[in-house]
Parts: sequence; C-alpha cells; structure tokens
Amino acid sequence: MFARLKELFEYHKKEEFPVKLAEWIGQVFYDILPEHGYEVREEQIFTAFQLADAVCNKKVHLAEAGLGTGKTFAYVLTAIAYARFSGKPVVIACASTALQEQLAGPNGDIQTLSHILGLEIDARMAKDPRQYICDARVNESSSLFTEKSNTMSDEINQWLGKTNRGERSEMPLVPDRVWKQIGWDESMSCDLCSSRGFCKLVKAREHYRPTRDLIIADHEIFFDDLWTRDEQIADGKLPILPSYSAVIFDEGHKVILPAAMRAGRQIIKEDIDNITSSLEEIQGARESLISIRLALEEACSYFFIKLNHCVIADKRSDRLALRVDDTLLKAADTFHKALDRLLLEIQIEQELYLESLPASLLQTYETQIERAMMALDRFGRNKSMDVITWVDQLDGSFWVVPRNLSKMLDIHLFQKRLPVVFTSATLSNEGDFSYFTRTLGLKKPSCSTVGSAFDIEKQVVVYLPECLPNNYKDVKFSLGIKKLVSLLKLNGGRALVLTNSLDEVRKIRIGLKDYQLPFEVLWEDRGERGYLVRKFREEVSSVLIGASFWEGIDVPGEALSLLIVWQLPFPSLDPLIEVQRKEAKEEGFDPMMTVDYPEMGLILKQGCGRLIRTKDDRGAIAIMESVIGAPWEKVVMGALPPGARIRKIEDLL
Repeated sequence: MFARLKELFEYHKKEEFPVKLAEWIGQVFYDILPEHGYEVREEQIFTAFQLADAVCNKKVHLAEAGLGTGKTFAYVLTAIAYARFSGKPVVIACASTALQEQLAGPNGDIQTLSHILGLEIDARMAKDPRQYICDARVNESSSLFTEKSNTMSDEINQWLGKTNRGERSEMPLVPDRVWKQIGWDESMSCDLCSSRGFCKLVKAREHYRPTRDLIIADHEIFFDDLWTRDEQIADGKLPILPSYSAVIFDEGHKVILPAAMRAGRQIIKEDIDNITSSLEEIQGARESLISIRLALEEACSYFFIKLNHCVIADKRSDRLALRVDDTLLKAADTFHKALDRLLLEIQIEQELYLESLPASLLQTYETQIERAMMALDRFGRNKSMDVITWVDQLDGSFWVVPRNLSKMLDIHLFQKRLPVVFTSATLSNEGDFSYFTRTLGLKKPSCSTVGSAFDIEKQVVVYLPECLPNNYKDVKFSLGIKKLVSLLKLNGGRALVLTNSLDEVRKIRIGLKDYQLPFEVLWEDRGERGYLVRKFREEVSSVLIGASFWEGIDVPGEALSLLIVWQLPFPSLDPLIEVQRKEAKEEGFDPMMTVDYPEMGLILKQGCGRLIRTKDDRGAIAIMESVIGAPWEKVVMGALPPGARIRKIEDLL
C-alpha cells in the first residue's frame, strides 16, 4: 500500500481548503515560477483561480484559454492539490498519446513542475489498451516473424525480446496490418488466456492503478471506462480506471467523437471474413457448421454491398452518412440471423471438445459475433432512429453509435457530482459557449475565457478580400490560384495552406502545375502526416498544403509566417453534425446559424492558432473566400486572433 503524499499547504479544516489553495496558486505563479524565469501571465493566473473554484465547488466548468496562456500549469497545479485533498487521483484526459507524453513523459510539463516546486508528483499514464502488444496473439501469429528475409519481422523479433512495456510507440514503423495481428483487441478472451495476469496490458494497469496524484489518460480510455464502469463493478470486476475525484479534459472540444465511438459498435468485414476462413479449416466439420458458414459469407457480403449503395458520397469527411432504406434493413436482419446461427454452432463446437481451433480463439470469435449482432440489433430497432450510423471511409467498417450521447454523459458523468473541467483554446464563439454546451447537453456550466497571452496586435496581420463580384463563382478557382501564387512568392514560401478536402488539395496541385515556384511544396495526399510536418519545419522555405492541418501541428519560428485559408471550414455531411442539424431544426432553430456557422468558427479559430506559437513569431493570415458582407462575416471576424490588424489582400498584392 502506498503512503499518502503530503499536503501542498497547511489547512486545519476542510472549509479552509479553497482559500489556502488560492493562496498557494498565487504564491506559485507570482513568486516561485518567476524565480525560475517564467513570466507572470495574468491570463494563466485567472484561469488557475477559475479552475480552483470549479473543483472546490464540484462544478462542470468550461475554461477557454488562448494560445500562450499556459493552461497546462494552471490545471495541473489545481489537480494535484485536489487529489491530495480528496485522497483520490484526478484524471487528466488528453486528446492524443502525444499530449499524454508531453504532460507525463520524461522532461514533460509535470516533471518540470516537480523540479521547480521541489515536489514529488505521482503522475502515471493510462494509455489506450490497443497500444499494447498481446502475448497470446504474438504466439498465434508466430509465422509472421519466422521469415528471416523480412527486415520488419527481424526488427519485431528483436523488440519482442527486450521490450518491457510492449507499447506500439516503441516500434512506430510497424504497419497497421501487422499490428492488427499482434496488438491487443477488445474482442480478446483475456479470461481464458494462458498469460492472464502477466501480459503487458495487465502490467500497465497495475502500474497506473495505485496513482496518488494524476492519471494521464486519453479520451478513448476515459470513455471506455465511463461506459463500462457500472457494469464492471456489478460483475465484480475492476473497472479500467481506479476511482477518481475529478476529471479534466484537455482539448475538451474533441470529446464528442471518442465518446460516441467508445459507446458504439463497429463491424469490420475483414473480421467476419477471418472467422469464416478459420472455420473453413476445421477438419471433419459438421454439415450444419459448413452450411451456416457459407450462409454467413453470403449474408455479410450482401450487407456490405447494400451498405455501399446507401452511402452518401462526401469527399470531405472520414465518416460517410447513410440513406437507410428497407433493402438495407432487410440485409441487416439476414446478416444478424446468420451471425446468431453461427454463434450457436460455435458454442456446440466448444461443447463437443473439438480441438481444431483453440478455445481462446473460438471465444474471441464469439465476442466479435456478439458485438456485430449488437450493432445490427441497434441499427434495425426503430429503423435506426435512435442511433447514428456511418461507414468509415478509410477501412469501410460500419459504425452504430447511440444518438442520445448527451443523456448518457449526464447520467454517467455530470450527475456524479464530481468536478468536470473542459479546457481548450476553442470552446466558444466570441465568448458564447452555447454551441458546445448544447452539443454535450450541459445545463448550466460555469465558464471562463481568456485570450492569448501574446501581443497579437504586433504579431499578426489578417488579409481579407474585398467584396467579390457577382460572377466571381465562374472565375473563383483561376483567380484564387493566381492570388495564391502571388502570396507564396511574396512571402518566399514559409506558408501553410488550409483546405476542406484532399480533393481540393489535388485541384490546387493541378492549378499550380504551370507555375514555377522557387520552393518545395508538400502535399498532404503524398506523404505521411508526421513526416510532412517535420519536413515543413526543417525546410524553412517550403509550403505545406492540406486538409487536416487545422489543428494538432506546432511549427514555431520562420518555417511558418503565412497562413492561407483557401476555403472556410464549413462542416461536411458528417453524421454526427447531421444529427445536430436535425435536432436544431426539430427545436425550431436554423441549422445553419446554430450548427454550421458555430462549427466553422471553432475550426477556423483552431486553424488561425497554427500561426503564432511563441512570443517571437510574426506572420499573416490570408483568407481567400468572401468575408466582408457575407452572412458569416461576424463568425469569421470573431474567430480571428483578437487584436490582429485587418487589411485588404488587394493592398498586399
């Protein structure tokens, strides 16, 4: 049993804690941090006080903090103090593994604070289980690693022999197709596994469970825990995360998608095909098993064919909405019945003690079949009105998620009377949090907002086009390309160009083919994202053009001094957005005003945030689409960096 860590400051009664916490926060920011070279940032201190008030009073709080505020230190200090006050750790849920490492990794923000304060901070990472290798699957897939001529196999074999953690991050070059065969999967039958209690995932959980201060999770694992917690406890099992006293979401604007996906079910055709292929190898299989295997192959193929017929094409979204009809619903019902029959046959196969396939593998198949049946059952019920469905454009998988996410969040999280904090640079439109609160179904959260700590007026100039002529649509693209070339040449490259889709990226490439540009142009559809960003940083005069760089990239310094918004980021036909549009219309609101404009404003705000990353950065933002006099003028102007100077593009060119 670990000893409880000492309190950060003295207080004699619980009622004194909020006052003493505020005093301690003030001391850290006004005295201790400046002694170590940190600037006093009033925006940071204000945010810290707001967060302290929120956790002490168990509020749901939305904390918007602009770039350079230093919100990480603000919430980490509050979280440590509250964890020691409550006797339970605080969960900090991040949007990515990279952010987890930035917080809790070697030389991360938490370690920096620990050194500055001379304070032992017990912070441990709880990573997505799918990031860990599975010993059982490695043994089952041993044929993958016996090809001595295969360099990747040799590297994996060497890694397997020396790894302690078994995390994918230790072998980032492992292809997805290989990791899918050796990584942990939620359909694994861990109860029957010979490595039960000793595998890499169990060791990872044993490591983070005793955490006394901070559990640094990602959004996916947090929602995995949230949706399964009550069921796990009822079954006498340990939930994924230990009991915690509060949760803080970093990049809180991103929680909806992981919340939906972890509450939903996915059917991957390849998984069903693998099941039928494995069953085909059973020697002396019973006629009934052979019959249902063939029926399932046919039902699965037919369902996915009909699914693709119902897809609503959209080149801008990874998630494709469906136009559901009776034919698809009937195909889903046939598929469900075939899965149900196969499940019964597998159970009979197990009872007959046939050893053609390992029991653990059959158990895994059972789990996969049950999950697929659950997805189809949800889909077929009420003609899919109570669910959101889509087809993943990348892998062709079929997703079914609950439509009442806001109600689920209320029951499982907001009603628990725990402090819940959402932090981000983009939670509001000009200080109006209504879009975010409506999306999450929040009743009356407390809110705080501070702008950037940088001197935006001196660091940023924004160029907007003049009112565009009526015939502009006819010549928009060709004129846009000419302006783009002029801007890039004038700036000597060093630019990030943001579009709405990879299709638009390809159109721009065709438009630029007749121009000789004196710098390298990097295209999102022609390279891995991480590689492109690294090269963009290193090749100072290069230009990066893409559709997914509105957020999540950090390029300080000379490499990025011009941000070009080729298209305003109006939302696509994403099914999650479509549901919000329908609900807005049902409630008597204009979907364009209450969903599309606010969503566009938040994405644009994120995109503009790519330009200025430090107090020494200088640069320009050029928006190529009509703004002045357009219906969305107010939203766009509100999304621009506050205080930035506004100019006409025509004056620049």
